[in-house]
Formats: sequence, C-alpha cells, structure tokens
Amino acid sequence: MRNISLSNTYWSRAFSWLSALAIGLLLAACGGGGGDPTLDGGSGGVVNRVPAAVSVALVDATDKASSALSSGTPLTAKALVVDSSGTPVVNVLVTFASDPALVLLSSTNGTALTDAKGVASITVSVLNASVSGAGRVTATVATATTPVSGEASYAIKAAQAAGARMTLSLLSGGSASNALSNATPLTARALVTDLTGQPLSNVLVAFSTNNALAIMSPSTGTALTNSSGTASVVLRPFSLAASGASTLQATATVPTGAVASGQINYVLGATDLLPANMQFSPASIAAYGTTNVTVDVLAGSSPYLGSGLTVDFSSACVLAGKASVSSGVPVLNGRATAVFRDLGCNDADIVTATVTGSASSYRATLPIGKVAPASIQFSAVSPVGRSIVIKGQGGLQRTETATLTFRVFDTFGRALAGQPVTFELLNGPDMTLNKANDTTDANGDVITTVNSGITPTTFRVRASLPSGVSTLSDTVLVSTGLPIQAAFSLSSQRSSVEGWSYDSPLGTPATIVTVLLADQAGNPVADGTPVSFQSNLGVVGSSSMGGCNTVNGGCSVDFRSQNPRTASDPAVPTPCNDLRNAGATKDSPRLGLATICASTTDGTKPLFAKIGIFLSDSHPANATLFDRGSVRNLNGGTYDLGEEPNAGVHQFSVRFSDLHLNPMPSGTTVAITNVANAIASITPSSIQNVYPHNLLGVDDRTGVNIDGDQGVLHAVTISSLTPTVCTVPVVSTFNVTVTTPLGNATSYPFRLTFSCP
Repeated sequence: MRNISLSNTYWSRAFSWLSALAIGLLLAACGGGGGDPTLDGGSGGVVNRVPAAVSVALVDATDKASSALSSGTPLTAKALVVDSSGTPVVNVLVTFASDPALVLLSSTNGTALTDAKGVASITVSVLNASVSGAGRVTATVATATTPVSGEASYAIKAAQAAGARMTLSLLSGGSASNALSNATPLTARALVTDLTGQPLSNVLVAFSTNNALAIMSPSTGTALTNSSGTASVVLRPFSLAASGASTLQATATVPTGAVASGQINYVLGATDLLPANMQFSPASIAAYGTTNVTVDVLAGSSPYLGSGLTVDFSSACVLAGKASVSSGVPVLNGRATAVFRDLGCNDADIVTATVTGSASSYRATLPIGKVAPASIQFSAVSPVGRSIVIKGQGGLQRTETATLTFRVFDTFGRALAGQPVTFELLNGPDMTLNKANDTTDANGDVITTVNSGITPTTFRVRASLPSGVSTLSDTVLVSTGLPIQAAFSLSSQRSSVEGWSYDSPLGTPATIVTVLLADQAGNPVADGTPVSFQSNLGVVGSSSMGGCNTVNGGCSVDFRSQNPRTASDPAVPTPCNDLRNAGATKDSPRLGLATICASTTDGTKPLFAKIGIFLSDSHPANATLFDRGSVRNLNGGTYDLGEEPNAGVHQFSVRFSDLHLNPMPSGTTVAITNVANAIASITPSSIQNVYPHNLLGVDDRTGVNIDGDQGVLHAVTISSLTPTVCTVPVVSTFNVTVTTPLGNATSYPFRLTFSCP
C-alpha cells in the first residue's frame, strides 16, 4: 500500500474522521455490542476482510465535515468500510441512496468502490435552487449474510429564486441622448445585474435594431459585460440619406438561466456632410509632380469627428488617365488627405472631392506645369514588309502610297498630344510628299503619306519638332511594278509523264507547272498577281481556280493526265495561240503533246508563255538500233550483233520512243539485264526531262512545228570477260530493259560472239 503523508492537506483533514470511525467500529466489534463472532472467524482466527461495518460522513469542498447543502455548495458523501477488526476493506461495492426529490448523486446508479483506504465517495448535489428540507444519505455493502450500512444526514435551505435585471441607455459624448446622426453616433450601454443589484460580468448581451436605419460596431451587435456589468456597442446611421425613428433592443441570458432584456427608442435625422476648404501642398506642381490635396468634412458648420466616413477625389485628368489621385480616403478628425500625381495633364486641373454616399462636392483648381516634348520616333509604316509599287502600277494587294507614323514623347517617355511636326522627303526622285506638317493626336501620333514616282528607288522621311529635334523613318522601297512579257517564265517539273494510258490519281498530279514573273526592274511582281492556265490535253489548275496567285513573284499549279488526250480541232483559243497577240503561235498538232498556256495582263495587254508536256505511253513502241553505221528497228526476237574480237569492245546505241514517237516518261530507267559471258554498261541509265524539239535537235519549248522521233539515245558498251585469254569463241547474251515509273518493263534481247584470233 502506498504511504500517504499526514502533511497532505486533504488527508490531514480526513484522518480525524477516519480515525474516529475506525475506533468506533473497533469498540463495537470487541465490546458487548452483540456482534457475531463468526464474521471474522472467531477469536484468534485469520481475518478474512469481511465487511462488518460502514460509516458515512459528509464533507464540503474544503474536506470539512458539513451537513448544509445548497444549490451552489454540493457535498461529498464518504463511506468507510471495515472488517470486524476495524481494518479497512478495499475494492468493495458500496451502494449510496438518498431522497431523489431533494438531491442528485454523481454516479448514475449510485454506486462506488472502496479505495485503498476502504473509502468509497460520491457527490451529493441539490436537485434545483427551489427545493428545501432535510434528508439522509445511506451507504450499503452486501455480505454473504446480512448487508451492513451506514448513514449521514443533511439539511437544504432553499435559495432565493435566480433572476437578472437590465438597464439600457443611449449616450452621446458621455451624455444621455437618443438623437442619432452622422455627426453624433450613439453609444448603447446595457447594465446587467442580479435581483439584488449586483453586477454580472462575462454575460453575453445581444443588441438589435432596424438595419435600414442604423448599423452597429461591432457588426455582430454582441458584447460581453465587464466587471461592472456593462456591455456597449456603437450605433451609426446606415447612410447619409437614412432618417426615421426605431427601437434598440438588448437581451442577455445569465448563468442561472434567467433572461434580462431592455429596449430604448432613438430618432435618426439625415445629415448632409459637406466637403470644404480644399488645399494643395504645394499649391502648384511642375509636370509629373505630386501634391497633397486636403479637404475638410463638415457636419453642418462643425468638423465631422466620427469614424467610418470616406472621401472620393477625382479630376478631368484623372479620368483621362493623365493623373492619379486616391479614392475612398478615410476622414480623420474631420479631414481627408490624398496624394495627387500628374501623369502628363499638361495644364491646370480641377480636382473634385465628394463625401462617399453624399451628393455634395467641392472643387478647386490645381496649377500644373506644361510638358515639354523631348523626342520624336518613327513608329510604323504601311505596307509592312513590302515595297510600294511604281506609279500607275497599283492594284490588288499593291499600293502606290506609303503611310508613315511618328510619335512624340515628353521628357518622361510618355506620348505627347498637341505637338506640331513638320515632314521632309529625302532621296525620292519623282516622289510626292502628301502632307508637310501635322499635329500629334491623343496618342502622340502624327501621320504623313508619300506617293511613288515612275522610278524604282528608295526614300526616307524626316520628321521634326519646332525645337529642332528630328528623326528619320526607315528606308522605304519603291519597286515591284507590273509584270512584263520579257520576264514571263514557265517550266514544268516533268516534261513527259506516263499519262497516255493512265489517269493521275486524285491528289497526285502527273507533274507541277511553275510560272515566274518579274517587273521592268527585274524585281518579283507583287504578291497576289493572278495567272491563268489552260491546256488542250489533260487538266491543269485546281477546282477552286484554274490558275494561281503569285507569292514572291511565282506560283505553281498541278497538271494531271486524263481525257482529253487528243486536241480538239479547231484548237481551244488561248492567249498563246491567238495570232493577234505578238509572239503567239499555233498549238502543235502532235499526238500526245499537251500545250500548257499561262497568261496574265499588265493592264493594257496580255502577257503569256506556253510549254509542251508529253503524255507518254508505258511501253516503247519504237526501238531503233544504231550499230556501226547501220540503223535497224528492233521489232522482236533476239538481235545478233555478230562477232567481236575477244580483246575488242563493241559499242552501239539504241533509241526508245512510244507509239507517237514521243519520249518515254520522265524517270524511266534503261538498264542492261541478264548479262552472260560479258561485261556491259549503258548510258544514260534513265530518261529525264526531254522537251519537244524539231528534226534538227534545236530546243523549241513552244511546242510549235514539232516533228520526228523525240526518243533518247542510249550508248551500250560490251566487252569480254577474258579479253587476254581466248581458246574457243564465246557467245555472250544480254537484255536492254526499259522500265517506266509505274513499273511497266519491256526487254530487248541481244547476242554477241567473242572470237579468237
């Protein structure tokens, strides 16, 4: 068992009544008290710690014995359980009971266990503040035979019924008042006491009123009473325009459950708060300077000394973004002060102060220094990224006028309006400056325009301020005139396509035709120059447009093979075959040769060019052998080249063309295949672009007067595998194979005998 020091306050006080209880019980057990000797096993037997007696004591919060109960002073019932020898019995269940109409026990079922000292405890509380009378607390311990118990008595004196009172008042400046205004806010004060008049502290008081007339601070309308029982809130008008009468209510609930309340009436009169006496410090400012602007706020004729009021400042320059000043400035001691900053107002400004929520305002003039122009800069040109065209050659996406923009800045780098600027044209023969002077707009910008002359050139414009400060524009190019016939160029990606027997798949043209245009200065024509295309065979262009618009002086269109594959008679008219046009020629009547015509205009006459594109077949219908002076058509079977000395080299040529004597398609390969007993090579090994030519071999891309076989010659060289050793003649065989881009292959077999000397 743990030793408990008698110096401990609690146990020092409890020791006396525990000792008394133990001595009393011991005497009862040993004397003629009629005790049962069997309870402890008889004289001289072993003590079995069987509860023999229970004694009960009531103690207060200081652990002193007491029998006086009240609603504010509960008692603790302590039961000491001992055996027949007076020794405390531990861990025994003790059941307490009392009159439930008078008291409450802290244990739900009124039970407790004895501790190490044999003591079980329970709290006894008065049922409520209104009950009174006397009663007893009993403590019972069950045994194997007869329960043992003890008791203690108490008396309850009925408490005075709980209650509270509230006194509500309205004060202004420490004096009673019920007149509320913006100039005179009211303090609502609630005094909460009990029924004897004693102040009650830490009581929550809730205030309420018509929110359309008045607002409270704190905004929740609640406050706690202080040590003197007082809770306060401040009452202010909802707005400057609000007026009328209303009631302020206050309610508080004290700890005993009693409710105290009060109410008081007040009247609200609309107050017109007036701004007055605006002052600037300093009284005037230089450009981009600052000043403090101060205004008084009056309630009637007296300064407004309340809180929560603000003043809005503004001006014409502020609204234009040329100055800044604060708004919503709080009023302190009847005065509001803001900082005004000039941002390029460039003149005197009228500053206005308005009390927030009021229609009254006050205005004063602030002198502001003029802004001086410091620089002028070139800021924009139109057209952007391209030149203007020579005079008389404007049109769609072409202009003869350059627009140049300059911007004037002040000493603080801000754009400056209302500044005169003069312009001067530099390096511009035949050019026209359309505006020699102007004044900057609200953005500080000033614009002039220049028209081109008849001479390709470059020019610049100088813009100057009256102070002599000036700047130059970027260099502007005058070029890119109308297209000329001499600079009209037409070409195709492939000159012969495998299109006599095949249509081009959608999205995969047979070839691409490109036109290039330039002006008289040798510059690419302006973007967007339209070019028209026509063809007497196949299809040229796209479904959206039969031609194209130039970009950087050129554009391209698709050509695809399809019907018609035979030209109509008479030919469809084009600028290229209209003999009334200088340089025009008739279309070629050659089968399988498409004539593509591209044309545009310079505004007075058509410009054009044409090119021929072969619609070639997929197999060479004509194969011509040129061998040592002899010419022969290879119509079928193996061609015998005869004999060649074993140490010699045999050379010959073949020419391949289709059924119309047109070249095989561009990209066709010609190769030596299946070579046996020889070394052979062929050149060229492929057919590239073959443009139409006449019998004399002169290049004639116009497609006029085309005649004769247009096929390509291929040189073949063949030699022995053993040029230095020959015992018996050796027969060599090989093929010349022609394969078109679409994979159509045609082979021509040859043989050659290498003889021994």
